Amino acid sequence: MMKHPECAVSTVLAVSLLGGVATTAAGAEWAPKDPPMITRWAKDVDPSKPLPEYPRPQMTRSSWQNLNGLWDYAILEKGASEATEWEGEILVPYPIESALSGVKKALQPEETLVYHRTFTVPTDWRGQRIVLHFGAVDYRSEVRVNGQSVGRHQGGYDPIDYDITDYLKEGAEQTLEVRVTDPTWTEGQPRGKQTLSPAGIMYTPTSGIWQTVWMEPVGQGGIEDLTIIPDVKGSAVQVKTALWGGASGDVTVQVAGGGSVTGKAGETLTVAVPNPQLWSPESPHLYEMTVEVSREGKKVDEVGSYFGMRSIEKAMVDGVPRLLLNGKPYFMFGPLDQGFWPDGNYTAPTDEALRYDLEVTKQLGFNTTRKHIKVEPARWYYHADQLGLLVWQDMPSVNSYDTPPGGRPKIDREAYATQMEAMIDHLENHPAIVMWIVFNESQGKHDTPELVAKVREWDPHRLVNEDSGYQDHGGPHQGVGDLDDLHPYPAPRAFKTKPGLAFALGEYGGIGLKVGDNNPWQAKGWGYTTTASPRELEDLYAEYAGLIGKFRDEKGLTAAIYTQITDVEIEINGLMTYDRKLKVDPEWIAKANRFEWSGPKFTEVVPTSQKDKTIYRYVFEQPSDDWMQPGADVSAWNEGPGGFGTEDTPGTGGIGTEWKTSDIWVRRTFELPDLSAKELDQLMLVLHHDEEAEVYLNGVLAAKEVEWTTGYSRLPLSEEARAALKPGGKNEVAIHCHQNTGGQFIDFGLGLLDPNRGED
Repeated sequence: MMKHPECAVSTVLAVSLLGGVATTAAGAEWAPKDPPMITRWAKDVDPSKPLPEYPRPQMTRSSWQNLNGLWDYAILEKGASEATEWEGEILVPYPIESALSGVKKALQPEETLVYHRTFTVPTDWRGQRIVLHFGAVDYRSEVRVNGQSVGRHQGGYDPIDYDITDYLKEGAEQTLEVRVTDPTWTEGQPRGKQTLSPAGIMYTPTSGIWQTVWMEPVGQGGIEDLTIIPDVKGSAVQVKTALWGGASGDVTVQVAGGGSVTGKAGETLTVAVPNPQLWSPESPHLYEMTVEVSREGKKVDEVGSYFGMRSIEKAMVDGVPRLLLNGKPYFMFGPLDQGFWPDGNYTAPTDEALRYDLEVTKQLGFNTTRKHIKVEPARWYYHADQLGLLVWQDMPSVNSYDTPPGGRPKIDREAYATQMEAMIDHLENHPAIVMWIVFNESQGKHDTPELVAKVREWDPHRLVNEDSGYQDHGGPHQGVGDLDDLHPYPAPRAFKTKPGLAFALGEYGGIGLKVGDNNPWQAKGWGYTTTASPRELEDLYAEYAGLIGKFRDEKGLTAAIYTQITDVEIEINGLMTYDRKLKVDPEWIAKANRFEWSGPKFTEVVPTSQKDKTIYRYVFEQPSDDWMQPGADVSAWNEGPGGFGTEDTPGTGGIGTEWKTSDIWVRRTFELPDLSAKELDQLMLVLHHDEEAEVYLNGVLAAKEVEWTTGYSRLPLSEEARAALKPGGKNEVAIHCHQNTGGQFIDFGLGLLDPNRGED
């Protein structure tokens, strides 16, 4: 049985690591370039062999050569055709925008990035075809070997393979050049969260080579691709083999602990797997497999692979659409995983780092993860297969939530369909992947029924999610997928779903917490709601998880995805920081995810307008400077019930008084119960603000919030405002809310948080 190789043949490029700085044979130095944050794995990056692991675990060969390392590079301006000199060295495969590349430059749409290096082919590869592989290059690339073009490719997320045998020189050092252009946001290409103007939910882009480059010898007409389909009901696995150049040959598939079958290339071979051990998050059993090609009795090629025996489907159970894993209803619960790194951008510093996010996801008690509008290197899915995590795989969006200076480009429909098919073909053998998500929300949504039909044709064995969260953004959900997937923020909510579709919450939560001072993005950091301590985050997370459990039991909820596993740039709503430090006690999050703990009790003592349409005074124009002070004359202000805003704003529970201007000032008098000193310490604001809000209690600033929420949040009171409150008497609240764009709303309440966790 062929095992998975983890060691590479040494490359020609020689470097040594000295105190964290690499010195090449030519005397140049490499170090991370001005990293805004650095992860603990950056110190383990060896520039002589970064990411040395075999990059394609489901189709392995024992002989191969890793071409990662320091390459020459140049950036050509518009109109320049060739590089006249190299600007320096770049560490492949870290994108040029990243600190770990050693360059950290933004590639503009009109520029061309040129990579260059030399290599030699091992002498014992003689007589075989030499195939050059790129895990991914973003976005358009041309590869030249010894000055000759061997091919061009378009697409930033799928692998590229070239047979370069006929371009090699006999017994000589070879030259390799890769030329890249990346429009990022000017041509309507699939790009996910990449933007040339990072802000909000959009982040630093990735250009050029960002996954491992390697080459390997392949027998003439050897194996190019495998399609592996588990058949749980039939206790078998189906394997189809494609050979380079469409060659013919005899194929033998042997499963460890199972059967062995020989047939023809291109045929679907069925191999028995008696009494199969089913793959699941609780028991992620993998079967190893060898595929061999021969002609006239002589072996031509052999690869090692693996698979998991599992089934996934949607079915009616007791009249409710449910998601079934291995024939049984299975509740999918996991985080949103964006796959960005502060030092490597799209590329994790090391394979250990790549695996770490998945290990923490398991530690936190999740069984699922949603790979959010990005495609990862194959080893990420390998780790998910090994660890046992169900993966929802998004197709990277076009025309995301930003607009280039020239306006939004026309969607490249052909590129979207072509690259989605390539993504599915690339990843279809991983048992961890159970769902394809065609669109995220309203990002570039087009031709929905046609694209869903194509996905079902390309892969009829997995679930299809038409769009995750689109209904929350005002558009029609066409009901052609398997799920009705909605995005309430911050708290999960139940919705009336379309008949026959499984009810899922593809995003919710987004609880923000700033940790430490080493994140340069945190000055503008935001979450969909905010907390002041790890304990507050854990408590609110548990309350939300309790609602998820309730909706599962009472409303038919089949899956939920929490935003998110890590902070990303200015988003501080992760369960880990951007440099992968846990913000929370994993034991408490795991308990909440097992529905064993729903957080401390919270009691509203001053109700919001959701429960009590209290009358406020309000104005839309700037009042006098003392508008927030007790005793201020507000007799000329309007009167009306809270909350204030527009009907299209999510999470309001209903509008009391319409507010459409840019600003509003509101006041009300309320009775505060006769709270003890201990209870006063537990008092928190309950606020729904869209967008910026400043809240005064008895004339003292209690909280100042920027950004916006899409639901009611709990916020700490300032100590000065807490001291100004009058338990058992009348108090006054005064609020100013400012609106920039989109929906708008403001409402207020106060509540008590019980500090006990039941087991404390």
